[in-house]
Amino acid sequence: MYEGDVDVFRKHRPAAPRGFFAVEAAGLRWLGAVGAVRVAQVIDVGEEHIAIERLTEAAPTPAHAEDFGRDLAALHDAGAPAFGAPPQGWDADGFIGEAPLPLRTEATWGTFYARWRIEPYLAESGIDARGRAVLERLAEALASGTFDDAAPPARIHGDLWSGNVLWTPSGVGLIDPAAHGGHRITDLAMLALFSTPQLGRIHAAYAEASAHLPAHWRELVPLHQVHPLLVHAVLFGGGYRAQAVDAAQRALALAG
Repeated sequence: MYEGDVDVFRKHRPAAPRGFFAVEAAGLRWLGAVGAVRVAQVIDVGEEHIAIERLTEAAPTPAHAEDFGRDLAALHDAGAPAFGAPPQGWDADGFIGEAPLPLRTEATWGTFYARWRIEPYLAESGIDARGRAVLERLAEALASGTFDDAAPPARIHGDLWSGNVLWTPSGVGLIDPAAHGGHRITDLAMLALFSTPQLGRIHAAYAEASAHLPAHWRELVPLHQVHPLLVHAVLFGGGYRAQAVDAAQRALALAG
């Protein structure tokens, strides 16, 4: 449908959880306010619906991938008040896909990731006792500061899998965020999880543009994939449980 000159995409969910669409709208506006990456415009939002700009899709190109990498670095550099901070205009928890997403602030990224990205999902994940022990060790290492660095909180999309990256005739546009203050590698790791086109070019352009990536950031990708894999374990079960444990084991190997 069209409203004025804008082609509109409308999502409707009867009896949606409170704030389900409002926090999505807040995230889209918070990301879009930077003016770095194109973000679908919010047209209208209510308790059971959201209407956003429909982005015309096109084939991925190397040039647009490189632009996206640089623009994503600029988006992240716009920053956030703290790790775990919700998007501006929102003061409650959010959602990642169909799963709840705690939006609670912590002074360090490691504490935030352990307390609000691993622990809340572990009990509902269906992972066996041996796997839970691995994830609990990882949470302890995170909370102790093992994986902390000097990077300030970034303004991240939070659910940057390939389905939320739309290739348009003029470049990449983003939809469906779980936006919050987080670590830059989290978005980069999510891009790598589900086969984003032109991933190598995106990552390379991002790394050239960013002043906040540690030299060994690629080794940290499995650490940042633990949370989305846990979310998938909660929602879908199956092989995502083993993948989450494997990613945690790979991260722990870096801790020594």
